[in-house]
Amino acid sequence: MPGKSDNLNSGHRARVRQRFIQEGNLDSFKEYEVLELMLFYAYPMRDTKAIAKRLLEKYHSLHNLLNARPEDLMNNGGLTENVAVYLSMMPYIARRYLSSFYSKGIVLRSHSTAISYLNALLQGQNYESVYLLSLDINKRLIAADRISSGSEDSINFTVEVVLERALLHKAKFTILAHNHPSGNNEPSEADNKATEELRVKFESLGIKMIDHIIICGDKNFSYARNRRKGFRERYY
Repeated sequence: MPGKSDNLNSGHRARVRQRFIQEGNLDSFKEYEVLELMLFYAYPMRDTKAIAKRLLEKYHSLHNLLNARPEDLMNNGGLTENVAVYLSMMPYIARRYLSSFYSKGIVLRSHSTAISYLNALLQGQNYESVYLLSLDINKRLIAADRISSGSEDSINFTVEVVLERALLHKAKFTILAHNHPSGNNEPSEADNKATEELRVKFESLGIKMIDHIIICGDKNFSYARNRRKGFRERYY
């Protein structure tokens, strides 16, 4: 038979759920209350408020917690594998949700549209990733390929792989993009070298590389906007 504490816990959960249903958002929820609600579905019978407060005390913010890798959440957060995977999936689900708004077929004829799409694709990632956007003759998105991923401040990829993806999609225009989780939006010498090599090789194949964009919070960097060698903003 369920005890008094079980009934109290059940009543509390129902009140929290109803609050979300009635308000229709999480704006009035404190950070630990958001996490507490999420954990209802990971711990059916436990006091998730205490777990939420403990985790936030350790990781300092919901952002840090959800961006931690599953093995860190298990080893340092004391979570089971199921709960660790559940929490660490959240940023990726959010990105897929946002990027699905910009489904295949979106036209990237403006710098602002490209930035909006790439922010949805790359925001919140705590390691560098490289994406290639392949566009048709009307600058309509054919595909967004993840080329490679690395650490917080470096990445390795081969020019050949990028070229192969563009040729596979029969791209007429391309936009290269990657993120800088470190917070420094300036391109590195390696970025400049790889960009120029790709631009020249794309041109030899009859493909115009419109831009290379570095996503870095609200300090994004655009080779076209900064008129770096071989790039002109008018291509947008």
